[in-house]
Order: sequence, then structure tokens, then C-alpha cells
Amino acid sequence: MAFDVSALANYTKENEALLVTSSVLGAKTASLIKSAGNVMVGVKSSEKINIMDTDAIFQAGGSCGFNASGSTTFTQRTVTIGKVKVNESLCPKSLEAKYLQKALPEGSSYDSIAFAADYTDKKAARIAAQLETALWTGDTTSVNVNLNKFDGLVKLVGTAAVEANNATYYGTPATSITSTNVVAIVDALYKAIPAQVVAKDDMTIFLSQDVFRTYTIALKNANMFNYSFDGKADSEFVLPGTSIKVVATPGLNGVSKLYAMRLSNLFLGTDLLNEEERFELFYAKEADEVRFVSEFKMGVNVAFLDEVASFII
Repeated sequence: MAFDVSALANYTKENEALLVTSSVLGAKTASLIKSAGNVMVGVKSSEKINIMDTDAIFQAGGSCGFNASGSTTFTQRTVTIGKVKVNESLCPKSLEAKYLQKALPEGSSYDSIAFAADYTDKKAARIAAQLETALWTGDTTSVNVNLNKFDGLVKLVGTAAVEANNATYYGTPATSITSTNVVAIVDALYKAIPAQVVAKDDMTIFLSQDVFRTYTIALKNANMFNYSFDGKADSEFVLPGTSIKVVATPGLNGVSKLYAMRLSNLFLGTDLLNEEERFELFYAKEADEVRFVSEFKMGVNVAFLDEVASFII
């Protein structure tokens, strides 16, 4: 026999929008993709990125006639989303013997928690942080439940990018990233960016926060102060001598991989307009507990793999 809790009000319903603003699109990489206008909404399982390409074959002029040449091709890449659910049950009575008893109302029956707003804020931030990691290192074959809901950019790009950790761009392949070689590593990645996109305004170099710190320290120690930096470990600055942004990406923390790609080359799929996108904290009377429920969909992909460069240790 199923529970019937339709008569129970969601006493923190005003916080449900946090799922969208703070969690799903609050992850740094997701926010950057959103800024490029490449969020695909209403995706239930997968959706195609439709790609058109065309060439232009020059012919000798100065004479009459028409000779057709060249072609226009249409291809597709797929954004496959993962379905994610977060459930937690909270028993307010377990707080009675702790200092948190002061947050409980009088009496022995509790249908709410006094710190609901703080709890949902923290939960939203944690979901956003875990989504940020999954957007880069997600892998549906992983045993990590926080990573196996959809494939991230590291797996999706794979070996298809122009690789910079070789003799062509760097020299003897690097086996680690240190303060003595990080400047040369970023320079090699810059050199590996395909010529047709290197000057695009939205070209971006993504690296982890730890590599970002190592890089900025190396620039400082080399007295290279000709760059603008706001001092935040998760921030960005313009690569000296170029218009390319270097962005610290929490999703790459612990991963010795750097990527260069256009923001407009990244696509995010989600189902934000669907009723399943809920963020609720409610009292379940039949279980005498407070429950947290959220559910959403997320996926990512790159449109043009031949426009991506990488430096992989």
C-alpha cells in the first residue's frame, strides 16, 4: 500500500529554485557554458548538436558559365544526459541529546527543522560542486556513484584533441606539472590550438585550481607581471601576449590535464523546465521524519573535436 502524503505542505517550497540557480547551473563550468548560450533544455534522454560545415572552392573567373564545386555537409553529435536523484531523511528527534536541541521547537513532535534554509543552501552548494567534477571527469563506467551518471568532457574528448605533450609542441613529454615546467606546458598548449580558432574571442584554457596556482606563482617568480589577475584561486586571467582566458576549473582538480577550447564549442543538456526538477524539504508524517528530495538531468558534449587542444600527463 503506497503512502498518501498529498495533503502535506512543503514548508520550504520557496527554496526549490535553488536547484536551478545554485546547483544545476551553479557549477562553474555549467555557468560558463550558459554564458555562451549553449544550454539545451527539455532534454529527456539525449539530443543532437546539429553541425553544418561548408567549403569554398575558388575557380578562375573572367568567362561565362557555371561549374559547381564544393560541398556542404551536415553532421551531428549527441548530448546524452544522466538522471540524478538526491534523497536524504532527517530525524529531528536525534538532535534532542545534542546541543542542536536548542534548534528544536517545544514538545515531542517535530514537523520541521529550524535550520532549513542553511541546510538547503549547503546541500545546493554540494550538489553544484559534485556536478562540476562530473562535467569534466564523469564516466558512466566508474564505480563512483557521483561520477557514473553521465560522461564528462575528459572522456568525451578522449584522444581526439590536438595533443601538446609531445616533441612537436613541448619537447620531451612531461611526466608531472611543476613550477619549473608549468609555463612551458601552458605555452605548448597555446601552440597546439588549431589556427582556425586560436584568435576567437571565446577561446579558453581550462586547468585545475592547483595547476592554476602553480602557474600564477611561476609567472610571479619570473617577474612576469603583464597580466591581470584578481587574486582568487578559482578565477581567471588573460594569457600574457594573447586574448585567451586561462580559467581555474574545480572540475579538473586532481587531474593532470589541460584543455583549450571555445566556450561556444561546449553544449550542456538538461531538463530544467520539467516538473522533475524539484528541490523539496518536507515533513513525511507517516515516517515522522523530514525528507530532502531533488531530481534533475544533466549531460555535456563538444561539437567540434578538431578545434580542441589538450596537454595530458
